[in-house]
Amino acid sequence: MTLSREEQSRLLDCMLDMGDLLLDAGAEIGRVEDTLERIGRAYGAERMEVLVITAIISITMEFPGQGSMTETRRIRSSGQTDFYRVEKLNAMSRQCCVQPLPLDELRRQIDIVAAGKKSFSERLWGSVLVGGSFAVFFGGSLWDGLAAATFAVLIFLLQDRLGRTRLNSVAFNLLISLIVGLGVGLVTAVIPGLHMDMILIGDIMLLIPGLAMTNAIRNLLVGDTISGAVRLAESLIWAAALAGGFMVALTIVNALR
Repeated sequence: MTLSREEQSRLLDCMLDMGDLLLDAGAEIGRVEDTLERIGRAYGAERMEVLVITAIISITMEFPGQGSMTETRRIRSSGQTDFYRVEKLNAMSRQCCVQPLPLDELRRQIDIVAAGKKSFSERLWGSVLVGGSFAVFFGGSLWDGLAAATFAVLIFLLQDRLGRTRLNSVAFNLLISLIVGLGVGLVTAVIPGLHMDMILIGDIMLLIPGLAMTNAIRNLLVGDTISGAVRLAESLIWAAALAGGFMVALTIVNALR
């Protein structure tokens, strides 16, 4: 496939958007680099140099007899995990490797993925199921599970509303954990039969950055040292913010009892 310089520029913009979406969905660094390199070669590039860290994507493409083209993008997204988006982008990249899409169609499909996500009800019921089931799994009663499921709804709504603001991840998680901790503490104070620790354990599972920390360790092990160290630091700070929010909430509740 032979592309003009204008088409190469459009392809480069599409690839940067795909990389941005993958990082924003929580994909590991190696996956992003490999995906972008394979797409570039599928469209005829004879040399691909892709550098991805959590804050930057840099791509250099060289087509036969046409010289190289380089573009860099600063990434400012928070990187919340979204397997739905990762799955769609992976399917698109595999399709391009088998049969490259026309650039207009590639741009259209990227825009569809960027705008799409799981439905509100699917995400809500997923949160309810996770919160309630983990509370029971770790030794809570059925009533503890129901209480955890109820607060899972609160967590989901807070994430949905606060996610539209410009709060950074530390303030975001600190605020959510503080609100949920206060709510659980007050409810268990009013209803003695409920166990605050079991309810909190179930709901914490919706907030802890387990996958982000796992990806950080994986990046370190495969040699993506900078990205792994940055993501590990972000995950630990995220976890510390959650712990701090719950600790403050419990301190307030205990003082009021």
